[in-house]
Formats: sequence, structure tokens, C-alpha cells
Amino acid sequence: MSTTGSESPRPFPALVALAATALGVASMFASGALAPRLGLGFRSQIAFGTLLLAVPALAALLVRPPAWRAALGPGVIARRTAALATLLGAALWVGSIGLMEMQSLVSPPSPEYLDAFRAIHRALAPVGPLDALVSLAVIAILPGLCEELVVRGVLLPSLIRPLGLFGAVTGSAFLFAAMHADPYRFLFTFTVGFVLGLLRLRTSSLWPPIFAHVTLNTLTFAIAPLVDDPSQPYEPQPALGLACLVAGAAAAWPLLRALGRGPAGPA
Repeated sequence: MSTTGSESPRPFPALVALAATALGVASMFASGALAPRLGLGFRSQIAFGTLLLAVPALAALLVRPPAWRAALGPGVIARRTAALATLLGAALWVGSIGLMEMQSLVSPPSPEYLDAFRAIHRALAPVGPLDALVSLAVIAILPGLCEELVVRGVLLPSLIRPLGLFGAVTGSAFLFAAMHADPYRFLFTFTVGFVLGLLRLRTSSLWPPIFAHVTLNTLTFAIAPLVDDPSQPYEPQPALGLACLVAGAAAAWPLLRALGRGPAGPA
């Protein structure tokens, strides 16, 4: 695997990074039992768990300040890089539609799974512009910041020395998919995690994966409820799935290649 900018130093030894990640994931899952006792609403529960995920990594970075540079990369990135990363997030969203549709041909989602997915979107549905910003922060911005800090900021570069580039990207993508605790979407989250890992290495910065991640989650939050009709039984659409998968991959590949060239550092 050849990646531009992959020479970034590791923030921590691999075992320290794995411990911080594992502790964060455990804290996030534990918040599911703690948050209701604190009287938190649904969106507050999601935000609480997402923040807890990042706490051990943040604590480790505070204890070892030089690790910040290795975890984050350049503090400012070029506008071109930010724009291309945002477009890559949109391409990943299109491709994810295709991937899920093609997967449903082999293993269609159960009615219970679809009901749970729709219930989440109903709970996040905004009642006004300000409410929409709150839901957007909870479902897109916070996960984009916290998950990327933990997985692509602390964990991925720390795994390069023991596992190599391909092993570090693959291992971090596997843990990224596993921490979502959604077996049906495992292939989707693994694929997204793998591409975001490549993006992190090619740009030597955490900000492009954050931009791509936030864009992907924002589009899912905004568009999924508009195209889903709960009154109709779900039927896989292979033609649409194949078209989206091809279009998403065709757009993502040149964007990823372009993000390894040109100015990625401060504007």
C-alpha cells in the first residue's frame, strides 16, 4: 500500500492506543445504562455516549502533549483539501446506499431492524431550525469529531509500526465497525472506516476524515427519512443499488487519489 504522508509519527505505543480505545468503547456502552438514570433525553444520551468514547483518548493526549501533533496532523488544512474531503464523504454516502441495497439481496433487513432504524430517525426528527442544528450536532458533528479522534487520530497511526500500513488501516476499520455494535451494517461501517483510514494516511491530517465523516452522517440524517416509506414493505432495488455502488466508487477513487496530491497543509 502506498500512501502519501504516511510517515506521521505515532501518538502512542500500540498497547496504550488500544487500551484508550477499548476503555472509550466500554464507557460509551456503559452510558446506555447510566444516561436514563441521569434523566437524559434521547439526543442527550447519544451525545453523552459519544463524548465518553473520546474521554480516554483525550486524557491520554493531555498527559502526553507531544502526541497531539501526531494524532491531529496540521492544525489548518487547505480549502481544496476540505472541499475534496467533503465531496468524498458525499461519494461514500452514495456508495453506501448501493452497498446496503446489494447486501439486502443476500440478507434483507428484518422488519424489527427497520422499525428500530425508523424509530431513531423519528426521535431525531427536528421541529424547527434550531432543533435541526441540535440533531445535526448529535448525529453528525459529534461522532465525526469523537470517533475520528479515537480511531483515525489515536489508534490508526499507533498501529502502523507493529502492523504496517495495510494492517493498521484494516485493524482500525475493523474496530470502527465493531464499536458500532450493528452486525447488519458491519460491512458498511468497515468499508467506510477503511476509506477514512486511507484518507487519514494520504493527507497526514485528521481533519479530512472528519469532514468526510460529518458529510456522510449529515446526508444520512437528512435524506434517509425522505426516501423511506414505512407504510410500504421494504423491497431490495438491485438496479438502484448497483448504480449507486458504481457511482459512489467511481467518484470516491479519484477523489481519494487527488487528496494525496497537492496542498494538504495550511492554506
